[in-house]
Amino acid sequence: MKYILLVRHAKSSWDAADTSDFDRTLNERGKKDAPAMARRLLHRGITVDAFVSSPAKRAKKTAELFAGTLGAHKKDIIFIEDLYHPAPAIFLEAIAGMDDTLQCVAIFSHNPGITEFVNSLGSVRTDNMPTSAVYAVKADINSWKEFEKATKECWFYDYPRAGD
Repeated sequence: MKYILLVRHAKSSWDAADTSDFDRTLNERGKKDAPAMARRLLHRGITVDAFVSSPAKRAKKTAELFAGTLGAHKKDIIFIEDLYHPAPAIFLEAIAGMDDTLQCVAIFSHNPGITEFVNSLGSVRTDNMPTSAVYAVKADINSWKEFEKATKECWFYDYPRAGD
């Protein structure tokens, strides 16, 4: 069994109008929500073997906050340029390229691509993956290369205001 955690970056700041989209940082809510969501993973007993992220500042910082909360080193985060505003096919390429020794991988990316990819998996339908949302999927596979054609099942779907 292999597990993917699809994580939309935390809430970003729009304070500086002259900042490029790629360079936008997290706002205060984002800086609180990301570690809070990572703690929810800890409460579920989830161990993440690898953190894979878009290199955009807000996704990178979200991945760093998750990694730190889960006891990993931010230097171990894998950055994939194509995860910055990706089409669903890019997620499949990234997943297929994962090392088969990894059992649980967290991928940090952006809307609208992450919502489109979640919806393409068939288990959950959402109009919009909220910031810091985690959509977890499991597939009964031995190799990540099998993921695209495998039957996938929603493991859980959680986001900061799910309990509100």
